[in-house]
Amino acid sequence: MESKINILNDKIAQAHLGGGIKRIEKQHEKKKLTARERVEYLMDEGSFEEIGMLVTHRTTDFGMEKEIYFGDGVITGYGTINGRLVYIFAQDFTVFGGALSETHAEKICKVMDMALKVGAPMIGLNDSGGARIQEGVRSLGGYADIFFRNVQSSGVIPQISAIMGPCAGGAVYSPAMTDFTMMVENNSYMFVTGPNVVKTVTNEEVTSEALGGAETHSTKSGVAHTTSPNGVACLEDIKTLLGYFPQNNRETTPKLPYELGDEIRTQLNNIVPENANKPYDMHEVIHGIIDEESFFEIHKDFAENIIVGFARIAGRSIGIVANNPMFLAGCLDVKSSIKAARFTRFCDAFNIPLLVLVDVPGFLPGTDQEWNGIIVHGAKLLYALSEATVPRVTVITRKAYGGAYDVMNSKHIGADMNFAWPTAEIAVMGAKGASEIIFKKEISEAADPEAKLLEKEAEYADLFANPYTAAQRGFIDEVILPQDTRKKLIKAFSMLENKVVETPKRKHGNIPL
Repeated sequence: MESKINILNDKIAQAHLGGGIKRIEKQHEKKKLTARERVEYLMDEGSFEEIGMLVTHRTTDFGMEKEIYFGDGVITGYGTINGRLVYIFAQDFTVFGGALSETHAEKICKVMDMALKVGAPMIGLNDSGGARIQEGVRSLGGYADIFFRNVQSSGVIPQISAIMGPCAGGAVYSPAMTDFTMMVENNSYMFVTGPNVVKTVTNEEVTSEALGGAETHSTKSGVAHTTSPNGVACLEDIKTLLGYFPQNNRETTPKLPYELGDEIRTQLNNIVPENANKPYDMHEVIHGIIDEESFFEIHKDFAENIIVGFARIAGRSIGIVANNPMFLAGCLDVKSSIKAARFTRFCDAFNIPLLVLVDVPGFLPGTDQEWNGIIVHGAKLLYALSEATVPRVTVITRKAYGGAYDVMNSKHIGADMNFAWPTAEIAVMGAKGASEIIFKKEISEAADPEAKLLEKEAEYADLFANPYTAAQRGFIDEVILPQDTRKKLIKAFSMLENKVVETPKRKHGNIPL
């Protein structure tokens, strides 16, 4: 028996070494953790249970039968994070550069299937050069098997992808189909085709960082939802992010203990400037409403004219979508519409209530926007909010003009409670533009057209640059003092806790993609 135990222990020891001591040292030299170290850091101490440790590849081509490693370049299994069950895979760069083989993919598919059956989040720590070339179409088939499972799991269990190193070719599509893609600054890359292929095909010279680094994907493309300064910070971000989600689409996020106290926030009274054209930072409003230090922003550096992220109000997890007048005056454009629509759909899929903070003068005008399809992209946000069945609350802080008023969770598209501050202006357009159209003849015939325009502008503003006309029609449920906003929201979300909506029977809608 002892000899058999020794054989097992020897195999386990070999599996723990991955691609060998030298490659592990090389990983450490790059200031990177190994796949196993990442898993151990992420999971609660002693909770990780590995599945498929002794799996090896089956390839005999190109001398591959002489290079056999237990685990075949990926660690898979389950454990707990802050006491909650999760499933995980972590690609091991020390084994064939984390390249995906048929058996490597089978291991990942096995834990993905388990996560779906059990109803628990799936986390992927990606560190892979792509498909294992020596295996040809078998490795491509392995990728497709994973992609298919990503789609089957979508909206059923939360899926998080952390890009801990290079991620190229087919390897990028699985993260793209998960709910959140997290990247590490100066250490992780994502591209369909790398710099060498780009140079060959287009003659364009570009570095890996500029083509697909964390900064590029967090500011230009929006592929990365969050970035972290290093691998450990990224793993901590995963732990934090998970705290805002339920285990699956049949549950709600557990409420944190919270004792109600004085919920008046007087600092909110002075945020919106007297001058309607002066910007302010909507982050200040958010921090004045939510539980202290609870905001986790998503897509922080992408499409900054809209803010999305998770927070807590009286211990309850919520999703926030908010126009930010600091950037492009808070206008909706192509990128912000896509950003907000995607976030809205995640919250709706996983029973996370939505708070929408509105200060929007309209859609961003210009040929660039029209030619890039603002019509269809703006419609994405309209569609996402219209189909959302979770509790939905809106607060209009200042401007809500034109079609953008409709889009930003108006009463007309199914919002449950709509509040407005006394500074709210709900109208088809701003007073100046409206007056130039309505009173065009009077202004042109006046002895002093400029003075007449100012007069008519003031007349229009008195009529429409306020929340009261909308409140009279019931489009606004209550005009509230800014300082009372948090108190009102606590009560509204509590009241809406058991909301149920019967949706039309259909396979799925056809979102304007």
